[in-house]
Amino acid sequence: MNISAASKAAGLPVKTVRYYADIGLVQAPSRSDAGYRTYDDASVRKLVFIRRSREFGFTIEECREPLGLYQDQDRTSAEVKRIASKRLEEIEEKQRELQSLHDELAHLVTTCRGDHMPDCPIIDYLG
Repeated sequence: MNISAASKAAGLPVKTVRYYADIGLVQAPSRSDAGYRTYDDASVRKLVFIRRSREFGFTIEECREPLGLYQDQDRTSAEVKRIASKRLEEIEEKQRELQSLHDELAHLVTTCRGDHMPDCPIIDYLG
């Protein structure tokens, strides 16, 4: 299939599909006689895998290891679990950081009177 059909099937913009091929995240697709990139079902499945990995917050470089395991029939689930567990810990840490920011800002918003006077604990805190 052409790049447009592959990108639609994978749920990715054409530009992203082209970029992933250019950086070697997916194998460079074959070319038609007219020079257009063509993708097979296996390539589309890899693109979907990468999209889903990115949705979990994996960087492009971090996608390489799970993608390699996806393609390795001799992989162990322990290897996959190790990668996913590490990412889960990172997400949980980010949640704690965001909750702390939320609580702090909520406190500042609550303590600010929001009237026509210049006194503002939010400004005081940020300054």
